[in-house]
Amino acid sequence: MRKAEVYNNHLLAGMLEQTDGGEFIFRYDSSYFANPSTKEISLTLPKTRQEYHSRVLFPFFFNMLSEGANKRIQCTRFKIDEQDYFGLLLATAGNDTIGSVTVKKII
Repeated sequence: MRKAEVYNNHLLAGMLEQTDGGEFIFRYDSSYFANPSTKEISLTLPKTRQEYHSRVLFPFFFNMLSEGANKRIQCTRFKIDEQDYFGLLLATAGNDTIGSVTVKKII
Protein backbone atom coordinates (compact mmCIF):
# COMPACT_ATOMS: atom_id res chain seq x y z
CA MET A 1 0.00 0.00 0.00
CA ARG A 2 1.24 3.47 -0.88
CA LYS A 3 -0.11 6.61 0.77
CA ALA A 4 0.12 10.35 0.28
CA GLU A 5 -1.10 13.48 1.98
CA VAL A 6 -2.98 15.91 -0.24
CA TYR A 7 -2.59 19.61 0.55
CA ASN A 8 -4.67 22.53 -0.69
CA ASN A 9 -3.07 25.93 -0.19
CA HIS A 10 -0.64 24.30 2.27
CA LEU A 11 -3.48 22.89 4.42
CA LEU A 12 -3.81 19.13 4.81
CA ALA A 13 -6.93 18.41 2.74
CA GLY A 14 -6.97 14.63 2.71
CA MET A 15 -5.32 11.29 2.09
CA LEU A 16 -4.79 9.47 -1.19
CA GLU A 17 -3.78 5.83 -1.19
CA GLN A 18 -3.28 2.94 -3.53
CA THR A 19 -4.13 -0.43 -2.03
CA ASP A 20 -2.10 -3.57 -2.65
CA GLY A 21 -4.91 -4.61 -5.02
CA GLY A 22 -4.40 -1.46 -7.10
CA GLU A 23 -7.54 0.42 -6.01
CA PHE A 24 -7.28 4.14 -5.27
CA ILE A 25 -8.97 5.74 -2.27
CA PHE A 26 -9.31 9.44 -1.46
CA ARG A 27 -10.85 10.88 1.69
CA TYR A 28 -10.90 14.36 3.12
CA ASP A 29 -9.14 15.05 6.42
CA SER A 30 -11.69 15.54 9.22
CA SER A 31 -10.29 18.95 10.24
CA TYR A 32 -10.29 20.15 6.65
CA PHE A 33 -13.83 18.88 6.17
CA ALA A 34 -15.06 20.58 9.35
CA ASN A 35 -13.61 23.97 8.36
CA PRO A 36 -16.35 25.86 6.48
CA SER A 37 -13.81 28.14 4.77
CA THR A 38 -12.06 25.29 2.94
CA LYS A 39 -13.11 24.27 -0.55
CA GLU A 40 -13.14 20.92 -2.32
CA ILE A 41 -9.92 20.16 -4.16
CA SER A 42 -11.84 19.38 -7.35
CA LEU A 43 -15.38 19.52 -8.70
CA THR A 44 -15.08 15.76 -9.27
CA LEU A 45 -14.18 15.21 -5.60
CA PRO A 46 -16.81 17.22 -3.68
CA LYS A 47 -16.09 17.93 -0.03
CA THR A 48 -17.86 15.13 1.84
CA ARG A 49 -17.19 12.61 4.59
CA GLN A 50 -17.43 9.66 2.21
CA GLU A 51 -14.39 7.89 0.80
CA TYR A 52 -13.95 7.96 -2.94
CA HIS A 53 -12.88 4.68 -4.58
CA SER A 54 -11.60 4.09 -8.10
CA ARG A 55 -9.88 1.33 -10.06
CA VAL A 56 -7.77 3.98 -11.83
CA LEU A 57 -6.00 7.07 -10.52
CA PHE A 58 -8.64 9.77 -10.10
CA PRO A 59 -8.68 12.05 -13.18
CA PHE A 60 -7.96 15.12 -11.06
CA PHE A 61 -4.65 13.62 -9.87
CA PHE A 62 -3.85 12.03 -13.24
CA ASN A 63 -4.11 15.46 -14.85
CA MET A 64 -1.39 16.75 -12.53
CA LEU A 65 1.12 14.52 -14.34
CA SER A 66 3.46 15.56 -17.13
CA GLU A 67 3.06 14.14 -20.61
CA GLY A 68 5.32 13.31 -23.54
CA ALA A 69 9.01 14.13 -23.32
CA ASN A 70 8.71 15.66 -19.84
CA LYS A 71 7.11 12.48 -18.53
CA ARG A 72 9.83 10.32 -20.09
CA ILE A 73 12.56 12.50 -18.55
CA GLN A 74 10.91 12.34 -15.11
CA CYS A 75 10.46 8.56 -15.32
CA THR A 76 14.10 8.11 -16.31
CA ARG A 77 15.37 10.48 -13.61
CA PHE A 78 13.29 8.92 -10.83
CA LYS A 79 13.52 5.35 -12.19
CA ILE A 80 9.74 4.99 -12.37
CA ASP A 81 7.84 2.85 -14.86
CA GLU A 82 5.89 5.08 -17.29
CA GLN A 83 2.68 3.21 -16.37
CA ASP A 84 3.15 3.81 -12.61
CA TYR A 85 1.04 6.95 -12.47
CA PHE A 86 0.78 6.97 -8.68
CA GLY A 87 4.55 6.61 -8.32
CA LEU A 88 5.07 9.47 -10.73
CA LEU A 89 2.54 11.60 -8.86
CA LEU A 90 4.34 10.93 -5.57
CA ALA A 91 7.69 11.84 -7.12
CA THR A 92 6.64 15.04 -8.88
CA ALA A 93 3.58 16.67 -7.26
CA GLY A 94 5.10 17.65 -3.91
CA ASN A 95 6.20 21.12 -4.98
CA ASP A 96 5.68 23.67 -7.71
CA THR A 97 2.44 22.33 -9.14
CA ILE A 98 -0.01 24.22 -11.31
CA GLY A 99 -2.78 25.22 -8.95
CA SER A 100 -3.13 25.03 -5.19
CA VAL A 101 -2.95 21.25 -4.68
CA THR A 102 0.22 19.33 -3.80
CA VAL A 103 0.71 15.65 -3.03
CA LYS A 104 3.36 14.47 -0.56
CA LYS A 105 4.37 10.85 -0.13
CA ILE A 106 3.98 9.35 3.33
CA ILE A 107 7.09 7.38 4.13
